[in-house]
Amino acid sequence: MSGSCTVKTCWMRLPSFRVIGDLLKDRFDGASHITSENRRNRHKYGFQLKPFNPDHKPPGIKDLVYYEMSPGFCEKNPKLGIQGTHGRQCNETSFGVDGCQIMCCGRGYRVQEVMVVERCNCTFHWCCEVKCDICRTKKVLHTCI
Repeated sequence: MSGSCTVKTCWMRLPSFRVIGDLLKDRFDGASHITSENRRNRHKYGFQLKPFNPDHKPPGIKDLVYYEMSPGFCEKNPKLGIQGTHGRQCNETSFGVDGCQIMCCGRGYRVQEVMVVERCNCTFHWCCEVKCDICRTKKVLHTCI
């Protein structure tokens, strides 16, 4: 018998929020449009998920699925509470969802130079007072048509 002893302690930990987010985004992008088929004894819940398009393979156990198409968000739809994107400000240089190409749904956007008045150069004065200058700056706004 030796006098040495080794102990191994293991525990599980969650991956970073970024890793989980990236995984969910990949699954969202590859989500399957499905329809359900009611047949007894085919599945423990009494229904089987089938692809909406018969040329596609059935969804796997880890796949995300959706039953109905999402509504369009480009045009106003008061019945569904969708405001549409007309008049929304967009970012001309972004390739993301806030970018003018995506947000304006291909309708184009208006470029407008405006004078913005805002507080600036703020300083704290003892005790309990903040003093600011009033600055006027030109900003370029991009607004969906």
